[in-house]
Order: sequence, then C-alpha cells, then structure tokens
Amino acid sequence: MPMKGSGPATDFREIDRFDGGVGWIAYPDERMQRASHALVDDGDLWLVDPVDTEGLDDLLAEFGEVCGVVVLLDRHERDAARLARRHDVSVHLPVWMKGLASDLDAPVEPVRTELADTGYRLQRLLDTPFWKEAALSNPEGTLLVPEALGTAAYYRTEAERLGVHPMLRAFPPRRLRGLAPDRVLLGHGSGITTDASDALADALRGSRRRAPQLYARTARSFLPW
Repeated sequence: MPMKGSGPATDFREIDRFDGGVGWIAYPDERMQRASHALVDDGDLWLVDPVDTEGLDDLLAEFGEVCGVVVLLDRHERDAARLARRHDVSVHLPVWMKGLASDLDAPVEPVRTELADTGYRLQRLLDTPFWKEAALSNPEGTLLVPEALGTAAYYRTEAERLGVHPMLRAFPPRRLRGLAPDRVLLGHGSGITTDASDALADALRGSRRRAPQLYARTARSFLPW
C-alpha cells in the first residue's frame, strides 16, 4: 500500500454523504487517505482541498454546480487549480495564508472570516512559518479540519475514533477545544458523523497521553514482516 497515490486517479471511494455535501477519497488504497469534500449551499458547490479523479464531475452533478474551490492548508494545493480552471471558478484562500497564491495556476480570491454567504466561518487553527491551517464550521454543526485531525490509521491509536496529527500531539490547536460539532469532516480519512463532539473531545483530551502508543503503532506498521 503506497503512502500517496500517483498518476491520474481512475477510481474513488465516496465518503461523508449528508444533506450539506459529500466527500471522496481519490486513491482508496493509499495510506494518507487524502479526503476531499464538496459543500452544498443552495445548489452551489464549494470544493474543499480537492483531489481530482475520473468520475468526479458525475458525482458533483448530483449536488449542484461548482461555484468555487477552497484551500485550507498551505500544502493542500492538491488539484485545486486544475478543478478551478475546469469549472471556470476561483480558488479561495484564507487572506493570512500568504505565499500560496503564487503557486496556483488559477484566479485566487481571499477569504477573511466567512466563505461568501454560505454560513461557513473560517477559523485560523495554526499560523506558523511551517504550518498554516484553517478550519470551516457552520451553525448546522459541520466542522471541517484539513490536517490537525484525521481518521487515517497513522493518526489514531487503537482506542481512538479520531486522532490528532502525530506532529501536533503535544500541543493540539487550542481553538478546537470546546467545540461540539454534529459531524467532523477531515482532510485525511472518512469523517466522524456519530457522536462527533465526544470523539473530538476525547481526541484532544488524550492527545499527549496517547502519543507514545501512536508513535509505536506507526513504527510497527512500516516494519517489514
């Protein structure tokens, strides 16, 4: 199983379908489990950190018309520019995520606190020279976190449904604390759609204490057998 799929994606696995959108994993067999999402707003679709794949446009057509692409992490360019050009829309970036715009071969628009008039609020999770990450949340209970949290195997111990990124285990983003979402959508792995607030609280509460277990489990997974 490769860490990251390469070449044109010819298959995908659908995830996270709900009234407000749908997600997909373009390379179902990769370890990274890069997840993409389309968020629905009155027939308009916002693609978040998308990875392109054969058959994607047919999936999106079930929900509406693409009106924009969003990038929430400074290393999640993925196929944002390609999809923006294909649908003749702009890539929307957090205004404070400077430097990424020049890497995208597509029109770029800044996002400050809200994604157009969708009701999704943009929240700054991390802003360092090495890691710039934002999250989206709305009043309907959806929280989308692109990197700080995940359900891919290398994020979680055996006791966790949702895990904090291995590099953030000692100090998870403080702005995630106290949130009580109905669903958590993720940039790596399928989302959490049941008891999501409990899963989030548990992931943050046990992040540092369970770090040694996670590191040991990850190391074992890369050993030859």
